[in-house]
Amino acid sequence: MKKLVSILALCLLIIACKTEEQKPLDGYLITGDAPGVYNGIRVYLQSTDERNRKINRDTAIVMNEKFVFEGEIDNPEIWYLSVNSINGSSPFIIENDVYSIVLDKDNVDKTVIKGPKANQSLKAYFADIKELSNRRTKLTGQMRTAADANALENVNTEMVKLNIEQSKIPFRHIELNKDNSASLIFINNELNSKEADIDKLSQALDNLDSNIKGSNLGTKTTFRISQAKKTKAAEGATEIGSMAPQFSAPTPDGTQLSLKKTLGKVTIIDFWAAWCGPCRRENPNVVKVYNKYHSKGLEIIGVSLDGSGRQKDPKEAWINAIEQDKLTWHQVSNLSYFNDPVARAYNIKSIPATFILDETGKIVAKNLRGAALEAKIAELLN
Repeated sequence: MKKLVSILALCLLIIACKTEEQKPLDGYLITGDAPGVYNGIRVYLQSTDERNRKINRDTAIVMNEKFVFEGEIDNPEIWYLSVNSINGSSPFIIENDVYSIVLDKDNVDKTVIKGPKANQSLKAYFADIKELSNRRTKLTGQMRTAADANALENVNTEMVKLNIEQSKIPFRHIELNKDNSASLIFINNELNSKEADIDKLSQALDNLDSNIKGSNLGTKTTFRISQAKKTKAAEGATEIGSMAPQFSAPTPDGTQLSLKKTLGKVTIIDFWAAWCGPCRRENPNVVKVYNKYHSKGLEIIGVSLDGSGRQKDPKEAWINAIEQDKLTWHQVSNLSYFNDPVARAYNIKSIPATFILDETGKIVAKNLRGAALEAKIAELLN
């Protein structure tokens, strides 16, 4: 009896060890079969950068028609499996989990990847996108061969319907995947679009299961949405017809100067910096406009975005540029580069940037340069 108990204990220990080997405690384990693939062929796991260029993240070598990846990742991401000398690549969501892969030796696109639910969700999402893309191609062909105006209008109507359907695909798949990380991948992908519906994405995030929303990636997604909301609010606050956001900032001598105290009949808020070549080249034109129209009620307040990490002494560079370019109007700066609170309030992404205000502080034009700037000031003051 004691011998039997010992054997059972040994078996349980072996099973426990095998289970431990199947899934790393804090990482991913990918075991791959590569039937027909020669020894020494390299298999890659790749991600993409902001320009959609592939970046190698991990490499394995095929031996005896098998390969293995082991590693750890901070957050779920879309990665791509690719293989030397074989066409195609296969996308999947990488998480700290267990995966099995059966490689297709002729086309990586046909590779079978088995893993957590999020990976199957991504596959279903891409299938919907591909089906819609095929329909779009078909409609484009019909548009080119439309026999008359009625036929063309019918095709255009179908194309509009298709565009509406496409906008719904991400949200449908977010709804279907409240319980896994694919939903967060889809939300973040939508946030990369300039046309992203921030409010709808925020609601979709709120509807996710608490463990997904509370994950590391969920927390980062929540932060991205909060930042997007702030940007959206800033964009709305600086549209033509809106009252310009009020601000105060330090002058070169360290005193605080407010926009309210500098308003003239017409006021230009000019975002610039000593390091900004286009700004410095535009400054002579701004000087000319100021000298010509200041006596008629033009005021300018320059907001410098100096404070770049590449500047040895940002304040000195700022003051020197003011003197060199003969900028005799009001100047302020927090010397915080694009983190300047005034720049944030006006949603400044690049400079030079200008906002033209009437005497009440309402924005009447923005981002005018050269002759267009002078023409607008002349229109407002003459």
